Amino acid sequence: MEITILGSGTSTGVPEVGCTCPVCSSSDPHDNRLRASALIQTKGTNILIDCGPDFREQMLHRKYARIDGVLITHEHYDHVGGIDDLRPFCRFGEVPLYTEENTAHRLRLRMPYCFSEHKYPGVPQISITDISSESPFYIKQVAIQPIRVFHGKYPILGYRIDNMAYITDMLTMPQEEYDKLKGLDCLIMNALRKEPHLTHQNLKQAIENAKRIGAKQTWFIHMSHHMGLHAEAEKQLPPGMHFAYDQLVIKP
Repeated sequence: MEITILGSGTSTGVPEVGCTCPVCSSSDPHDNRLRASALIQTKGTNILIDCGPDFREQMLHRKYARIDGVLITHEHYDHVGGIDDLRPFCRFGEVPLYTEENTAHRLRLRMPYCFSEHKYPGVPQISITDISSESPFYIKQVAIQPIRVFHGKYPILGYRIDNMAYITDMLTMPQEEYDKLKGLDCLIMNALRKEPHLTHQNLKQAIENAKRIGAKQTWFIHMSHHMGLHAEAEKQLPPGMHFAYDQLVIKP
């Protein structure tokens, strides 16, 4: 398995427009964070997790290849704003999206031209398959286990694929979901900033949850500029935990 972190930033990205803080002004490429997304390559299958507004930029310098499925965590713009940019990948065939029924409904309302019966030329050839946090499913030969987490009070999805799990925008997780995360080699999970937040984990909460889950290696994503400079913040993490960065490649 190979995991590429396409984007490691929060909804505003880093640098944030109009900000001149040390992080947003940094020349270290580790401090430049596009919106959160990842590409999972395993068993000859390419799986995208979320497709945000930076998707085109994230894929420009990668090898052009089929996307076998897109796992959508929730419908917030920073996670789905790039769906129309899947068009070039539809040359390989239809690109299926997988998400919960409520998110699927909102995507159809937001982008009706993508799902109409009579599509005009140039529209991305995509479909939506409804999934549930209670039921594993497959993309080709790859088993996917959805994970229920809460973005504040809003239910969204994380995903486990083999020995890795990807969780973003989480504040809390039901007790029973922790059982689905046993025996991980790699955990990729959100940590917004050091201060508390109403709908996202802060760094302290993320570290506590990472310890509870007990993966061999944990990589934090979805950081804002308030987390501080990458090189300095990285030194504050416990052993086995790291801040991810854009285009990081992880091989669990």
